[in-house]
Amino acid sequence: MDQRLPSGWSQGEREFYVSITGLRAKGLLGFLSFIRHAIPSKVQAESAPGVLHVSVKRVNGIQHTLTAWESEAHMRRFVYSGPHKQAIRVFRKIATGKTLGYVTRVLPLWSEVHEIWRTQGREY
Repeated sequence: MDQRLPSGWSQGEREFYVSITGLRAKGLLGFLSFIRHAIPSKVQAESAPGVLHVSVKRVNGIQHTLTAWESEAHMRRFVYSGPHKQAIRVFRKIATGKTLGYVTRVLPLWSEVHEIWRTQGREY
């Protein structure tokens, strides 16, 4: 899976904000509701101001997202708007999970994401 940043944001040269989430749906109805919210949220993220990278992957039964942003403020504006805001409103009914955000100069590889999330994420 391609994990490059857009031009002007070469890894190691500038700091950016990384957000890792991992969610597990609660049963079949939770999964269907999760998908109903996840797809519009991903589309929203891909065109959000300040986004540098968006990717999703299922690892060990957990649906993960890995996003990179110009700043934490850009990420927060995305999180609390549009389809993602609607997803947050129903989250506790449909899934369990953890989130983690941090400033870095290097986008983690997918081979590292699940372990970073598992050991450093906080329950949502």
